[in-house]
Amino acid sequence: MNDQYMILVVDDDQSIAQLLKDFLENEQFRVVTAGDASQAWSMFQQHAIDCVILDIMMPGENGFDLCRRIRTQSSLPILFLSARSDDVDKIRGFTLGADDYIVKTASPGEIVARVKAVLRRTGAQQQAPKHQVLEYGRIRLDTATREVVMDQMNVSLTPREFELLQLFMEHPKQVFTYDQLLAKFWDGIGDKHTIRVHLSRLREKIEVNPDKLQYLTNIWGVGYRFGDV
Repeated sequence: MNDQYMILVVDDDQSIAQLLKDFLENEQFRVVTAGDASQAWSMFQQHAIDCVILDIMMPGENGFDLCRRIRTQSSLPILFLSARSDDVDKIRGFTLGADDYIVKTASPGEIVARVKAVLRRTGAQQQAPKHQVLEYGRIRLDTATREVVMDQMNVSLTPREFELLQLFMEHPKQVFTYDQLLAKFWDGIGDKHTIRVHLSRLREKIEVNPDKLQYLTNIWGVGYRFGDV
């Protein structure tokens, strides 16, 4: 039930925070709000928070810095909420370990849907853990320790990058369409650009030569495949 989940909404615009609180509570979530990073950090330490909706531009410490602090202690879902749609901000957010990046032009209903999507995914992972050690070429992935190793060197991945790589390594040489990836990781909510940003970052970490791709290949207009072409 949604009332088992507590959501922390962090935004210096009180009207936005209250609007999201009303919509989330209408869906039976428990909600606490904070107007800046300092207050949000206190809330994070005082309550059993299950998900954070986090504004980027706030007085004092910004959302990126708060995300970095939270990630030192927890892998709970973090969804950035920003008035800016810049690719640079999206890439930075995903690099810090955010699970989603939502532009404030999105409706409250869409934001609630994306919260539900990320909680369903993380909840399913917790309820049905499956230990696997996957190996392909120079890459070794351990689902229990969530470690990825290449040539005996650890590769640092965000939670979403890890999940994507795990899916591809479980199904080498299978083509996954954009719609399939959106359905699995974003409940069908989002666009192709979101996928491209995540996979571009993943490719930077696992490909030795960007001019001669060995693992992650884009099938133009269709999606992506993992494995030798």
